Amino acid sequence: MLLLSIVLYILLTIALGVYASTFVKNSKDYLLAGRNLPFFMATFVAFATWFGAETVLGASSQMAKEGLWGVIEDPFGAALCLILVGLFFAKPLYRLNLLTFGDFYRRFYGRKAEIVASLLLIASYFGWIGAQMLAIGLILNITTGVSVKLGTVIGSLVVVFYTFLGGMWAVSLTDFIQTIMIIVGLLFALYEVSQGFSQIPQVLASQPPEFYKFFPSLNLQEFLLFITALITIGLGSIPQQDVFQRVMSSRSERVAVYSSITAGFMYLTVAFIPLILAVFARVKYPELLKLDAQLMLPTLIMEHTSTLTKVLFFGALLSAIMSTSSSAILAPSAILSENLLRPMFKNLSDRGFLWLTRFSVILISFVSLLFALSGESIFHLVGDSSALSLVSLFVPLVAGLYFKGSNQHSAVVSMVSGFLVWAVLNYGFEYEFSLLAGLFASIFAYILTSFLSSVLSKAQGVGQHKVD
Repeated sequence: MLLLSIVLYILLTIALGVYASTFVKNSKDYLLAGRNLPFFMATFVAFATWFGAETVLGASSQMAKEGLWGVIEDPFGAALCLILVGLFFAKPLYRLNLLTFGDFYRRFYGRKAEIVASLLLIASYFGWIGAQMLAIGLILNITTGVSVKLGTVIGSLVVVFYTFLGGMWAVSLTDFIQTIMIIVGLLFALYEVSQGFSQIPQVLASQPPEFYKFFPSLNLQEFLLFITALITIGLGSIPQQDVFQRVMSSRSERVAVYSSITAGFMYLTVAFIPLILAVFARVKYPELLKLDAQLMLPTLIMEHTSTLTKVLFFGALLSAIMSTSSSAILAPSAILSENLLRPMFKNLSDRGFLWLTRFSVILISFVSLLFALSGESIFHLVGDSSALSLVSLFVPLVAGLYFKGSNQHSAVVSMVSGFLVWAVLNYGFEYEFSLLAGLFASIFAYILTSFLSSVLSKAQGVGQHKVD
């Protein structure tokens, strides 16, 4: 029954993708769902942005091992990101009426900044997409017995197929259905594991108070670690294309604002279900903690629940991962086609651009699949995608929206400086505060370059005045 349910679910997803393709009449339909998503759908789509392998598999294992302190980055940082987007970024970005985040950097800083930002944006997605593809392979391996690599390829082909056909409409329709599946499946799993929710208070209370420690102590190192964990996704994912597409796909700026804020609170609420399940695994089945961290929760469900719960849980898990995969694939594909490839083709028609974007979907997916098949873990693949965006793209985004006097040089120097400082410290020295160092380098470089540009401009003006 489980195998049949998985097959039927995959076929249903493909059918939704084919149906969604009938809504695609032009590139704006494909990339932004015609800017026509109502509040409830925009909220579900925003919620499903990150509710994938990292939330259900990664955060739950971290919770079981480290307690609440281990999950500050996700779900707390991820929920914070959506709320901040709604409060400070959705309205001004929506009014710009742009296709991609690359367009934002071109409008405010010029073509060079657009190219640098686009390359950094695309690079930040490969590991993230690969992680979702690998997660699909792991789930298909557990539920059907196929090898992880074959499952990864099969799952990837399904996601690529419906994303290729329907673009943002396919992402939106499947996300809507998949979000319902996620909530129902996780609730049903928790209901059975906790014996009708009756054991939840008892099991949660069995852990020592330090297990639920959230805020840092009066210790500088601990405080900096807390800030780093909170802002990695909390700020780092704000300047990313998948978030931007959800804002721009909303029916109005009001919908863009409120759907993002609502999705943030919804994300935090639903994400607590796998965290509570992780505590049950820790208390009732401690032997599961000795397994691969990625497999703790799926093994709990496979070995200790009924067939119906297995069907609902793994349907929910596949839903979460596939919705994140499709969103993650479409985002860099839009950047690649709009900001890097399109300028190479003069007089390209809208239909031509639509197919260029679909070609980009295939290209991005192929490279990401290579990452997924590399043998690395989900944690390693997810790695530093949000960190890369934070140290390079966040400062120019905030400055472009809220500060005047920006110029191309300050943006490019800020992006490159932040990225280099972070990359060298993170990969060369494995410095635990490389993220903060990269962010401060980005801020300092932006301010210094803007100041020097202003001084040089005034000096040239005075010199020109004397000559005249």
